[in-house]
Amino acid sequence: MGLLGTISGPEDLRRLAVDQLPALAEELRARIIEVVGRNGGHLSSNLGVTELTIALHRAFDFPGDRLLWDVGHQCYPHKLLTGRNAHFDTLRQAGGVSGFPSATESEYDLFDVGHAGTAIATAVGLARGDQALGRDVRVVALVGDASIVNGVAFEGLNQAGTLERQFLAVLNDNNWGISPTQGAVSQHLSRLRSSHKYEELKRKVRDLLPRLPLVGKPMFDTLDSLKEGLKATLAPHQIFDQLGFQYVGPIDGHDIAHLIEMLDILKDVQHPVLLHVHTDKGRGCEWAMAEPGRFHSPQPFNVKSGKVTVQNGSGKSWTRAFVDALNRLAEDDDRVFAMTAAMPDGTGLDKFAERFPDRFLDCGIAESSTVDIAAGLAKAGLRPVVAVYSTFLQRGFDQVFQEVCLQGLPVLFCMDRAGLVGGDGAVHHGFLDITYLRGLPGLVLMAPADEPELHEALKLGLSLPVPAAIRYPRDNVPEPFSDCPPFVTGVSRRIREGDAATILAYGTTTGPALEAAELLAAEDVEVAVVNARFARPIDRDMVDAAFCGNRPVVTVEDHSVTGGFGAAVLEVAQELGLDVRGSARLGLPADRFVAHGSRKRQLAEVGLDAAGIASVVQRLLEHGESGLEDSDSSGARWTTLTAPVGLSRTADRPAIR
Repeated sequence: MGLLGTISGPEDLRRLAVDQLPALAEELRARIIEVVGRNGGHLSSNLGVTELTIALHRAFDFPGDRLLWDVGHQCYPHKLLTGRNAHFDTLRQAGGVSGFPSATESEYDLFDVGHAGTAIATAVGLARGDQALGRDVRVVALVGDASIVNGVAFEGLNQAGTLERQFLAVLNDNNWGISPTQGAVSQHLSRLRSSHKYEELKRKVRDLLPRLPLVGKPMFDTLDSLKEGLKATLAPHQIFDQLGFQYVGPIDGHDIAHLIEMLDILKDVQHPVLLHVHTDKGRGCEWAMAEPGRFHSPQPFNVKSGKVTVQNGSGKSWTRAFVDALNRLAEDDDRVFAMTAAMPDGTGLDKFAERFPDRFLDCGIAESSTVDIAAGLAKAGLRPVVAVYSTFLQRGFDQVFQEVCLQGLPVLFCMDRAGLVGGDGAVHHGFLDITYLRGLPGLVLMAPADEPELHEALKLGLSLPVPAAIRYPRDNVPEPFSDCPPFVTGVSRRIREGDAATILAYGTTTGPALEAAELLAAEDVEVAVVNARFARPIDRDMVDAAFCGNRPVVTVEDHSVTGGFGAAVLEVAQELGLDVRGSARLGLPADRFVAHGSRKRQLAEVGLDAAGIASVVQRLLEHGESGLEDSDSSGARWTTLTAPVGLSRTADRPAIR
């Protein structure tokens, strides 16, 4: 059974002797490596935070005390210690344990969190809220994987420094985000680490412990003295003191006994404290420590004789297709400058950086400033390409509006992980980018259907005098559907003829739409398929032709039905005075989040696979609008237009609108 098998919650952890805890840490690591090797997920960050998580649950009484997670992907040891070990084999699987903190999964998870920089500010809110309601509750914000450089984190520090109560921020400093930490703050932390000797701090603290009072102002005064006594071992003028925090550290994040000692000292200090903990990303696993970026979030892998093989599967990813095309285009245009926010590997730009190191910038976990820097580059005459996950571009929306679109600057946004993302689930689905970008004047929105189209979309985007955005999913590129004429702004492609119905497909839904047409053809139903290419501007001739035939029209997109491609089509249809009765929009449901699981399963769940698309077309043809009123086992919401635009009817169906 081992030690881990005896733990159903933190109370069991606190019954263990301190000298048993290193063995528990190794069991946690073994369990994480086993499950992530089978399911995929976040590995190296969780291996690095294991001892710190044990120490936190030993020193504090969660969930009575408050624990806030930043970059929630480092929560696996926490989940194993809070009653989820028995189900941990289901990590990231449909209906199983989430790869991120989940408030619906456990009382120990206060927020569903997958974006960086949020823990300190939400912890400030909890601290102030508890204080206002007369609760004496400790608050801890655990910050890691370089999220301290995020602007929201600094805004939180600014607020936290004014508190007059207990507040502990733990900085898990492992030199890395998803990639090596970037920027001046990273350099500042590095200087703090290099100027400090762990053993000297440990000796001083242990000498002081017997003389420390337990709580209150005397402890704070003693800590002040401790800090002053350590000035010689700390870099001067560190930033956190200036923000109102009592700064302690850096300390060894893998010495459990020392971590517990420090947390016991600090947990009742009635003043904001920042504990700087230095950890190794990938700790305890030689190959993960050697390549922490590669094993940040690997696909399933096998380990034999100390060698690891990642199961990347067959086929070429959209990410690789993107960087291959960008590299080719950059060869011919030395104005092309690529940038990302801490995701060079995830976006493929590590390959661009190898080819063009002087034309690449990793801005760290700071999407807002990344967009602003891109605006400055464009104003200076370059052609910046911002490669970013769709879900993370949401964090830079105001800058896309103010500094890019309002100025009419030619910045090209390449949005990876658009649509459903599989195991990462709701915190990472890119389901809103069309909605939040489509209203910005001058911005061109594109979605390629295959790899040749991705190249042509990039080529057009880099030639436009206005900003543009391209979306593509976390998936493999399909085989090319046909020849690929150049992209022309606002012009679609009709790629299959048929007179029974028309499917207007956006981006990667073109493949399933064509497969659906084949399924229908086997039933002697011939439908037309149009590859829309653009969500803004919409091809008005495409819309006119689709609705001027007294036949069903179905729009398909891997995006929310609210404000997406289908909504844009209907807006144009209304402007043209077309009759849209009996038509439908297929997309992600507007009234619920899609849970984690495989991308293939998620697409089937919301009716965006070939069978789902074909079923909707068939029902429209056989029964008209009433054919969509039957119940469906998925329980997802749909609406279909049964009258001129503005009037709709709802029922429980897959995500049709």
